[in-house]
Amino acid sequence: MAAVKKIKLGSQGLEVSAQGLGCMGMSSFYGPPKSESDMIALIHHAIDSGVTFLDTSDIYGPYTNEILLGKALKGIRDRVQLATKFGISFANEKREIRGDPAYVRAACESSLKRLDIDCIDLYYQHRVDTRVPIEITMGEVKKLVEEGKIKYVGLSEASASTIRRAHAVHPITAVQLEWSLWTRDVEEEIVPTCRELGIGIVAYSPLGRGFFSLGSKLIETLADGDFRKFLPRFQPENLEHNAKLFDRVTEIAERKGCSPSQLALSWVHHQGDDVCPIPGTTKLDNFNQNLGALSVKLTQEEMAELESIVASVNVKGDRYSADISTWKDSDTPPPSSWKSA
Repeated sequence: MAAVKKIKLGSQGLEVSAQGLGCMGMSSFYGPPKSESDMIALIHHAIDSGVTFLDTSDIYGPYTNEILLGKALKGIRDRVQLATKFGISFANEKREIRGDPAYVRAACESSLKRLDIDCIDLYYQHRVDTRVPIEITMGEVKKLVEEGKIKYVGLSEASASTIRRAHAVHPITAVQLEWSLWTRDVEEEIVPTCRELGIGIVAYSPLGRGFFSLGSKLIETLADGDFRKFLPRFQPENLEHNAKLFDRVTEIAERKGCSPSQLALSWVHHQGDDVCPIPGTTKLDNFNQNLGALSVKLTQEEMAELESIVASVNVKGDRYSADISTWKDSDTPPPSSWKSA
């Protein structure tokens, strides 16, 4: 296996491995938490393989994923670039999007404690609080940078105008967004905005939450409590249609001598040197397979063929159910509207 190259993420100086590791599924959302010792072994294997850009959030668990990462990184903190997030509060079993300064500071302090570190490499606002001007949220984040608690600042699921306004307060290093063969909306406005401002792009769910590994069979493998069972694209009436996309991708992968998931992941890599996908997994074999995607080189003709397949299949179903707020409605009020408590 060739060494994993490093890429510059954004224009503020952060360097990360060209592929990262999403750690969410180790602790939450995709069924019950996995064995701590197995997950620590997987994280160590990833780092030894050259995948050093690790992605977590306080909401994963909640809280347990950061604790897991803290344990895994004992004695090897300097070998990784660690990203975590704030913005989804889970107080009293109730989920709430928050961006007020007091919450931002408390969330950062708590993440530092759970991760057992002095400084977070990349700190994202996980979801944008549409009640709080982004300038106010970023003002507090900027103070945390000045205090040495954060090195670089990111946004996740933010609209183009929110990205611009945030970047004017403190340079944004990366925007995390869902980008894959079946999630393309971001190409219209978000990606061009990031490129204009010199902001790196971190693609989560680059394998369509596992769809490009198994196609419609994925649903049969999901554990009780796996939230993918409730996503619109995985409902029977949509899944049957969407399976056509997996079938076509599989045909190209067979010609290419790689797996469908490697082809789908390679497609994300081919979107540009400013894009870092962070596929998540809890299995060593899947991790190794994902790593193999870095060696899959696609020609312009193959890229064009994939484009035409996606256009012809026209994926059915939204990526989230209606109750989950995403970048589509993440504009915030003007700074003049803010009255601090």
